[in-house]
Amino acid sequence: MHAWVVTGGESPEPGLLGELAHPQLVVAADSGADIAAGLGLVPDVVVGDFDSVTPAGAAAAGEQRRYPTDKDATDLALALAEARNRGAESLSVVGGSGGRLDHFLANVAVLGADAMASVRVDALMGSARLWVVRRRETIHGPVGGLVTLLASGGPAIAVHTTGLRWALAGETLEAGSSRGVSNVFAAPEATVSLESGVILAIRP
Repeated sequence: MHAWVVTGGESPEPGLLGELAHPQLVVAADSGADIAAGLGLVPDVVVGDFDSVTPAGAAAAGEQRRYPTDKDATDLALALAEARNRGAESLSVVGGSGGRLDHFLANVAVLGADAMASVRVDALMGSARLWVVRRRETIHGPVGGLVTLLASGGPAIAVHTTGLRWALAGETLEAGSSRGVSNVFAAPEATVSLESGVILAIRP
């Protein structure tokens, strides 16, 4: 089952939604319920502490899962767990860009976390597309368009790519390295694979 997890921040580019797999489940993270409504979506459940969602956005969801404001996880992390617990094998995060820098960085970091290892993850954040690569992923973009490969949480070992101008053939990308920034699509479809670690492939 594929899920969409809609979170707060800036609304994504509606014209790019067609790049995402169609959802069988829609989970909203707090004010993500309002983002969902703006995109014509009705969440199956809205999750969070309800400190930023409007009453109308919360009421439109099929179900509400409320958490205390004093909690140890962000609303997005709780919504991702909700999608996994409801049987999602893959998911697309919709939204999450803009606003507070700390929230944005946390939103991106949680996608590559060990807790998400059993789920295939991609995202549409504003106009940016993101794929979490744990073994192998096919990514798409216009020829000449940019794509950045960033190791997340530790080194990405034995990275191989096809369809990119600057190919990697078994190299290691270290976390914190800028080596993978601003590669270029040489074909509309590219692949990224690795033996161990996590890569965030980002089409800005």
